[in-house]
Amino acid sequence: MVRGIRGTWCGALLLVGVLVGGVSGCGPETPPAPGGPSSGVSGPAVPSATPTAPAPPSDPTPPGATTAPGTPGTPGTPGTPGLPTADPRPDEVLVEVVVNGGFAGVRNRLVVHYDGSWTSRSGTAPPRTGRQTPAETAELRAALEDPAYARVPERPKDSTIADGSQYYVTYRHRLVVADDGERPPALRRVFAALPEGGPPTNP
Repeated sequence: MVRGIRGTWCGALLLVGVLVGGVSGCGPETPPAPGGPSSGVSGPAVPSATPTAPAPPSDPTPPGATTAPGTPGTPGTPGTPGLPTADPRPDEVLVEVVVNGGFAGVRNRLVVHYDGSWTSRSGTAPPRTGRQTPAETAELRAALEDPAYARVPERPKDSTIADGSQYYVTYRHRLVVADDGERPPALRRVFAALPEGGPPTNP
């Protein structure tokens, strides 16, 4: 009887020892090698590839913006005052000279065209016409286009002569007023190139 009970306890102790031995053999798992699969609950997946930076847009110009203008061309050189900018027509007026005043109070007018033709009016007399030679017309144009003439004062500096005449020279919308007194050399050159030296001063 006693032997039966002792045998039962020995068998129970042996079973407990086997169970305890099995549990002690289930120790903590060895951590996996780097890069190997992990055991238990996995954390968030880590992307294996290195993220690539987004490529810049092909056209960085924002919508509605305009691109910078191209390199501007070389600006033209401003023309000298009094110089023509285009070939005029032959029938265009080259120069007009009006004389008025004087003791008799005249008002005469001379008009010269680019082709050399001219018309002179004196008072109530019929107009007189003529034509310069090409060389004479070229000299008149050269005198008018001379930069020195562009610097002639538009009015004489000295006071006008009593009972003298005044001359109004219009060339390319620029008016120069002269009198019977001393004239600048550039203005004298223009008068010397005019047909008959300019409009008549007599009535």
